Amino acid sequence: MPRSYGNRPRPVQAPWARHALRAAVLILLTLTAGPIVAGTGEAAARTVKIVALGDSLTAGYGLPGSDSFPVKLEKALRAKGIDVAIENAGVSGDTASGGLARLDWSVPDGTDAVIVELGANDALRGIDPKLTRQALESILLRLEARGIAVLLAGMRAPPNMGADYTAAFDAIFPELAAAHDVVYVPFFLDGVAADRTLNQADGIHPTAAGVDVIVARLLPQVEELIRRISARNP
Repeated sequence: MPRSYGNRPRPVQAPWARHALRAAVLILLTLTAGPIVAGTGEAAARTVKIVALGDSLTAGYGLPGSDSFPVKLEKALRAKGIDVAIENAGVSGDTASGGLARLDWSVPDGTDAVIVELGANDALRGIDPKLTRQALESILLRLEARGIAVLLAGMRAPPNMGADYTAAFDAIFPELAAAHDVVYVPFFLDGVAADRTLNQADGIHPTAAGVDVIVARLLPQVEELIRRISARNP
């Protein structure tokens, strides 16, 4: 016999009382069904899941984990009332081809969007821009096939690579963004590159303050990315 604090006769509940109780429960469930994603104008039944797929600029090379780009971006979005979780899938030294090779396990099922930040190492190593383009386009196509929204972060070749290489490399990102209709950021390091006060001693990787600049400049595009997700799942 189940434990109880005494066996008392159960009161008889009037039919109208049962209906009123049922209505109250339905109202409570409706009110607690899910948070509102601020800034999107849409209701979300769950946390928006984003994967930041990139290289050391995403991974947070030389920085504590709390100062990495994905962590700071998530914090900035949550400060605006947007319920989001951003997974750091940055691997230092990764190229566009490397990102493609690990795409399936880096972007698990249930992911709503991916921020693609790849290509910097391709340019530094002088990899043929055709190969970089093919790898990035394959990433976009595979994410598109999975119904995952994308923000493509552009990169620029260093000037010492020569005019022809720079022209071919720099054209990759805007052309792919237009062809696949993804949210686009022309230059991930805009406002940070070549600024000694915002970069570590190597002159390549941003400091924590540099990451703050990147997050602030990318925030409008990331909000647009979230609006696209909400439009797909009204």
